[in-house]
Amino acid sequence: MDIDNILDIRSLPPVQRHPLIFATFEALAAAESFVLVNDHDPKPLFYQFQAERTGQFSWEYLEKGPTAWRVRIGRQAL
Repeated sequence: MDIDNILDIRSLPPVQRHPLIFATFEALAAAESFVLVNDHDPKPLFYQFQAERTGQFSWEYLEKGPTAWRVRIGRQAL
């Protein structure tokens, strides 16, 4: 996996996290993905993607804590 495809937000203030995640997602081409690394389960983010990007994304847990959660978020081809 290319290191450029990893977005580690653990050191960022909470107010900066979702805008950066969505900007990273919007920069993806169809069928591309990135791995989000977070310090807690990003389930609320999943619900936000579901509400705002229905049918446009994929979500795959790669690691589920206890200190880091890793999720592959991809852009679906439309």
